[in-house]
Amino acid sequence: MKLALFDCDGTLVDSQDVIVTAMTRAFDRAGRPVPPRSAILSIVGLSLVEAMRRLGDDDPAFPAEALAELYRGAFHELRAESAVLEPLFPGMRATLDLLKAREDVVLGIATGKSQRGVAAVLRHHGLEGRFMTIQTADDAPSKPHPAMVLQAMAAVGVEPADTVLIGDTSFDMTMARAAGARALGVTWGYHARDLLMASGAERLVDHAADLLPAMDGLWGTRR
Repeated sequence: MKLALFDCDGTLVDSQDVIVTAMTRAFDRAGRPVPPRSAILSIVGLSLVEAMRRLGDDDPAFPAEALAELYRGAFHELRAESAVLEPLFPGMRATLDLLKAREDVVLGIATGKSQRGVAAVLRHHGLEGRFMTIQTADDAPSKPHPAMVLQAMAAVGVEPADTVLIGDTSFDMTMARAAGARALGVTWGYHARDLLMASGAERLVDHAADLLPAMDGLWGTRR
């Protein structure tokens, strides 16, 4: 059996607009300068408090936890306003359909989102029940700690050599390598190609249609 373990934001769905909007509201309400859009997108994938710490340059006096709460509130407001769209990236549904049809593959998610956030995305896109394991910021330390990948592999009984982590950030690539899994980078997300490669990506793909061939080239092979 093989495990295809997907990041969510920037890999499965394009959430950049709602993330930036919620982050802007949070910093405005805290009376702090809003970070540049590029800085906000650079921390997508981390758990929320860790992301805020990074935006605050790891200053111990920076109110990371308070800003995280403000962000959660802003995000829930946007969802109530029906402003949370988070569309699937082009070709991703077809790729998930192909993977679902494979008897030798199980699907999973490893994300900095909460379980509540993931459930909302899957419900919106009619993807409930597709993923056998869903590891989130509720369940493990922030990326790039390997716990999410290790827990996912244990949950479905798949070995590291048969696990491919598909993600768009350096945090994903580092996490995969630390867990002994294969690291497959996608270029339509929030980190640049060079950063993905420097962080341990074994392959990069530019289109969702290229994911399955790339996975087949990594599963069960030696580094």
